[in-house]
Amino acid sequence: MTDTDWGELAQHWLDRLADCSVPGAGVTRLPFTPEHRRALGVLTELMEEAGLVVRLDAAGTLIGRLGGPESAPALLMGSHQDSVREGGAYDGIMGVVLPVLALMKLRHDEVTLPFAVEVLAFADEEGVRFPSALMGPRALAGTFDMATLDLHDSDGITLRRAMEEFGLNPDSLPDLKRNPTQVLGWVEIHLEQGPVLESAGLNIGIVTGICGIERHMVTLTGKAAHAGTVPMHLRNDALAGAAELTLATETLAHETDGLLATVGALHVRPGVVNAVPGEVSLTLEIRALNDALRECAGAAITHTARDIATRRGLSLDIARTYAQGATTCSSKSIEHLCKAVATGSRSEVRRLVSGATHDTSAMAELCSVGMVFTACRDGISHHPSELVSEKAMTAGIQTLEQYLIQLQ
Repeated sequence: MTDTDWGELAQHWLDRLADCSVPGAGVTRLPFTPEHRRALGVLTELMEEAGLVVRLDAAGTLIGRLGGPESAPALLMGSHQDSVREGGAYDGIMGVVLPVLALMKLRHDEVTLPFAVEVLAFADEEGVRFPSALMGPRALAGTFDMATLDLHDSDGITLRRAMEEFGLNPDSLPDLKRNPTQVLGWVEIHLEQGPVLESAGLNIGIVTGICGIERHMVTLTGKAAHAGTVPMHLRNDALAGAAELTLATETLAHETDGLLATVGALHVRPGVVNAVPGEVSLTLEIRALNDALRECAGAAITHTARDIATRRGLSLDIARTYAQGATTCSSKSIEHLCKAVATGSRSEVRRLVSGATHDTSAMAELCSVGMVFTACRDGISHHPSELVSEKAMTAGIQTLEQYLIQLQ
């Protein structure tokens, strides 16, 4: 098989997996559903063709294992099988297919590894069906909160019930915790979900870390009034205050290297054309690879919000509702992956920071982690038009193969 055939083979399997979707645009495959079950069947077939021993754990993670010498530790690789609603055919699932094909290529090239390798297809990373995510890797790391099992989807079905109806035993989740001494590390390959690699003419990039995230809920309350009878200088316009805060947030992010800040949703009351807005609720999200920088930005925006409220005669309610620390990829993994890119694709090695969260962030609680990005067309993801070229997937398979060879 030629090198170019590997990307074509990856596309074949991804096309089959894309069919494991509810009807409609793009790919919709939520955890513990018939579509999930069908995808497991396709992945099992692929893993077995690659010579892997396949099993399903209590978290719904499909694991394909290539055994090594007795008592040898295992390198873990993989990503998630689930999608957003009407998403693409590559996000997550490509990160399961490419590692399996890398192992298949090693066998084709008659290379034997002195350690075990496991490829994992996690059930739920996106958090679309249930208001939680990353259950599979958190179970392996021993950080899964069992209270999450009581959360329910839009139909009122709890996570526990969905898992039980899928044939799993959620009470055994704590038993999935891995012994770190038996894990060599974790590597995930994922489409970039951004335009950097494509704009640079590169197929592969190496991730140095995943941004930390914090979210705030902000409510500014003024006084609703008739839009035609209250003079401008006597108004307490909550939306004007929210607009000022939004622009101040954007300005801070523009002026601060490494900071991303977004006001993503606003709810305006009373929300009619002829009334001064009396109340606005908005969401604020801040991301950065440096946790101290992110927290400093959160404090600065909070101070700005208070100043705006005072000047405009508004009351303010602001609270941080979520926080997740940044993940740093191990320097050793970065070094080996960069060397693997140079060996496998003979191109410039670009290092990137991931602004999106991935399974890697939870696996970092268990072991050292590394991550590879492939270029994607126009930087589009979570959309039916999401596309990774066969050439980029071939480069990804080569990179993973060379990385595995280096670890011998």
